[in-house]
Amino acid sequence: MTDIIQLLPDHVANQIAAGEVVQRPASVVKELLENAIDAGATKITLVVKDAGKTLVQVTDNGIGMSVTDARLCFERHATSKIKSADDLFNLHTKGFRGEALASIAAIAHVELKTRTEASEVGTKICIEGSEVTSQEAAVVPKGTTISVKNLFYNIPARRNFLKSNPVETRHIIDEFHRVALAHPQVAFSMLHNNDDVFNLPASNARQRIVNIFGSKTNEKLVPVSEETEIVKVEGFVIKPQYAKKSRGEQFFFVNDRFIKSPYLHHAVSNAFEGLLKDGLQPGYFLFLAVDPHSIDINIHPTKTEIKFDDEHAIYAMLRATIKHSLGQFSIAPVLDFNKDSGFDTPYDYSKKQPVAPTIEVDKNFNPFQKESLQRNNSAGYKREKGSSWESLYVGLKQEEGVVSGLENIEFESEEVSGRLFDTAVDVDGQITFQLHNKYIISPIKSGMMVIHQHLAHQRILYEELLKNITLQEAVSQQLLFPLTLHFSNPDLEILEKVKEQLEHTGFAFSEIGGEQLSINGIPVNLLESQVGDVLERLINDIKEEVPDAGFSQNDLLAKSMAKSMAVRTGTALNRSEQEHLVNQLFACKEPSIAPNNKPVLVTFDVTDFDKKFN
Repeated sequence: MTDIIQLLPDHVANQIAAGEVVQRPASVVKELLENAIDAGATKITLVVKDAGKTLVQVTDNGIGMSVTDARLCFERHATSKIKSADDLFNLHTKGFRGEALASIAAIAHVELKTRTEASEVGTKICIEGSEVTSQEAAVVPKGTTISVKNLFYNIPARRNFLKSNPVETRHIIDEFHRVALAHPQVAFSMLHNNDDVFNLPASNARQRIVNIFGSKTNEKLVPVSEETEIVKVEGFVIKPQYAKKSRGEQFFFVNDRFIKSPYLHHAVSNAFEGLLKDGLQPGYFLFLAVDPHSIDINIHPTKTEIKFDDEHAIYAMLRATIKHSLGQFSIAPVLDFNKDSGFDTPYDYSKKQPVAPTIEVDKNFNPFQKESLQRNNSAGYKREKGSSWESLYVGLKQEEGVVSGLENIEFESEEVSGRLFDTAVDVDGQITFQLHNKYIISPIKSGMMVIHQHLAHQRILYEELLKNITLQEAVSQQLLFPLTLHFSNPDLEILEKVKEQLEHTGFAFSEIGGEQLSINGIPVNLLESQVGDVLERLINDIKEEVPDAGFSQNDLLAKSMAKSMAVRTGTALNRSEQEHLVNQLFACKEPSIAPNNKPVLVTFDVTDFDKKFN
């Protein structure tokens, strides 16, 4: 029998490893930024073109590499971070396994320029598909510049799995945020298609958060700080009144490394118990420092999941720390047993003896005698003759057994009705009523129809908004005073892209930029108090789906706005409102299905009820 097992060539092994390390352009950004941090850089620049598909370039002013290190760094499992397996449990750096650059070089065109401070000239290396095409001396500044071009050029199947440019750009920005938040002492900048996206100077943790998410974020933050033998917790949580329905602003860092931990997230959510409305998510930026020996980082290829030795203790401490901070800054109710100095005896009276008060009592006082009291300057009161207590009832005449003054009193009474529900009957005899402020019930010839009022209103608004966007014939209600809302710059860029479609729905913008948005007009069906929630939901929906331009973008915008503007479950509707909603629903093209493909109405046949009584 011939042998069938063979060793894989190095370039094939590198491509397979790249499947774990490099999933998309954002993975390349993460690895290169972390390498720059490990190199001791104080200034890092990220340049991206075509969402990283054409170019990902990271430039740093770190220590640089020698000629030998520059060539060796692209070999498989070549690293300066570990020398034995025990070093895996005492890590203080980001990259340590040495497979990142080798995997990236296997599936892209890579150009490396580097120079150490002690060298007069640097090194330039070009690699295509794990093969070194050129290596030469070059005049380059101190530090390292790595350019990754044409990602997945030799694996077209992997390239076909990449999403659209907006989606991939969103993932790159997320990775940029995670590295930048973990290292506020390092200056970061990012350019996408030659446009400045971020320019973050070196600062502290709070200022870094504000620089990324907008100046209005500063007033939303509540500091969290606690140090124990097991873990040191620093960072911020967002006040409950600013909680969102999305999970965007949720960051855990362990030893300056971003991680994902549903277990620790549950601890934070538990600390916010009773402070958040249903469906809202807490926001937090928490930095945990633990002993490197007590965690295992090497359990996941992307190193975003780690294992703690004692998760239960960290859970309890994290929960208690956040609850303490929320109470300390008057966010949550708290019992404070500290002594209040306001109840202390003043210093001037501390050595004086208390004096018993003198009380004068008139033993002959009789309230039923014909007397009146008059204040006297000397002995308290002086009694003089006056009218008797019967004079209090003068003017109250009793006529025919009824006390005067009570003839016009009206008594509330509930009308006795023989109907089980509050009904609304129209001129044709059609009966509609609302059940639990959620469903509208109406009888039909074959039985009964139940309409979900929130989903029905969604369908109505969706078709109306989609029509207005397409035909550009929306009506806008002008505001007496412009409405100013604050968003981060990336969010404003999203709104800028859909500005034209929003104007076709009825919005009128006067200014977009500088982390704020000024609105002069809003759609007719929208309340001024709802504008912020509508735009915030729209931004989150676009971030999650990020459709291409065209009908899909208009469709997403109409769905998102309809969901925000639709009448809520629990809203009581009167007779005319119920009828108007039902009439509008059946004027729609698809009255039975909501924009999210959920059923809007359900019909019950009379035979269905008959079966229940058999």
